[in-house]
Amino acid sequence: MTTLIENATIIPMTKRDYYFKGNILIENGRIKEVGGKTNGKADEIIDASSMIALPSFVNAHTHLSMVLMRNYKDTCENLQDWLSEIFPIEDKLNDEDIYQASRLGCAELIESGCTVFADMYFHAWNTVKAVKEAGIRGIIGQTFMNDSSDAAFRIRELAPRILEAIGDDDSFRLDAAVHAVYTSTPDCYERATEWVKERGVRMHTHLAETKKEVDDCLNQYGKTPAALLDSIGVFSVPTYAAHCVFSDDQDIEILREKNVSVVHNPASNMKLASGIAPVKKYRENGINVALGTDGASSNNNLSMIKEMNTAALLQTVANMTPSAAKPYDIIEMATTNGAKALGLEDRIGMIREGMEADLVLINTEEVNMTPLNDPFSAVVFSADRKNIDTVFSKGRKLLERGKLLTIDKEEAIRKTRERWEDILRR
Repeated sequence: MTTLIENATIIPMTKRDYYFKGNILIENGRIKEVGGKTNGKADEIIDASSMIALPSFVNAHTHLSMVLMRNYKDTCENLQDWLSEIFPIEDKLNDEDIYQASRLGCAELIESGCTVFADMYFHAWNTVKAVKEAGIRGIIGQTFMNDSSDAAFRIRELAPRILEAIGDDDSFRLDAAVHAVYTSTPDCYERATEWVKERGVRMHTHLAETKKEVDDCLNQYGKTPAALLDSIGVFSVPTYAAHCVFSDDQDIEILREKNVSVVHNPASNMKLASGIAPVKKYRENGINVALGTDGASSNNNLSMIKEMNTAALLQTVANMTPSAAKPYDIIEMATTNGAKALGLEDRIGMIREGMEADLVLINTEEVNMTPLNDPFSAVVFSADRKNIDTVFSKGRKLLERGKLLTIDKEEAIRKTRERWEDILRR
């Protein structure tokens, strides 16, 4: 199957602030040609003369099936108070809850132009099942909490179930997802790190999300969360760390030296009054900064389009200059940098010959996108989910003219509502 996208405004993300009018030829799931003209013949031709084409978005930190708790307990004072309301709900969750909620989460990701996500949640074999139906990519987290004996149990009893669900599908990878220093002991982190080394995968964790987390870690261990994880060897494996709101100069040097990717989650950090991550300082120090939505219970959505807009505006006001994170920088965080954080930069994150065809077409023939002027600004400041027209993953069309092709959205909505009503009765 070959698809020719004609006359698009292409943002390839191959060099800064570069875009052009041209064509993209997709063949066997990969980008075969990109340019002003293409020579190959196609089974399908898409007139994209009113479209912006760019790499699909990478949600580098979320809890997919927490869509169940969307709009629930939204006025808690802080992260700790919010977690005290959420943890009891999570103790009730079962396989069917996770499966149905994951289907809804996948639908939301696709509708907002995202085809890759890094997850950290429970009963993850059910998430794998939903993601396969949806046709997107999942970097699934084997969650770790508590101590090393609990970590050993999860490695022995839970990880094999996730790996069995994944099978040989290279749209997935199973990483370690250790929750945080306030829920996981150092020996838990150490056992998870050993497991990562054994399997050649990556470490995913929350890090320095709140001032309380940092203060408590200093009181208990005499080190900041970043310094603690560094001291026990966690950063000896490729790591992507969510939030990183509170980092001193020493922490930043550790993250830079150990090539830790920071995943910025601006909406969640604002909603839970956690603070503002020093994204500008991270970038100035050469740290890779990706973008994530966090879960829909603390955001309250999974839209990377909205997250880009939030990230740009937050950095502008935090640094009191619009140049703190320019539109290109924000799109880079949501595409190329996300792919790099997850170790997928050789496969996705750019529109370039030979790359796998994970693409999004954004419709500019709408009132909120007219006149276009600067396509980078249009994507970050003007675009909304309604502008997401077509989405490809590995060259497979998942959304066409705004219509989901792989998930029955109405059914996903209905069944997720049913699961939530049942959870509240338990």
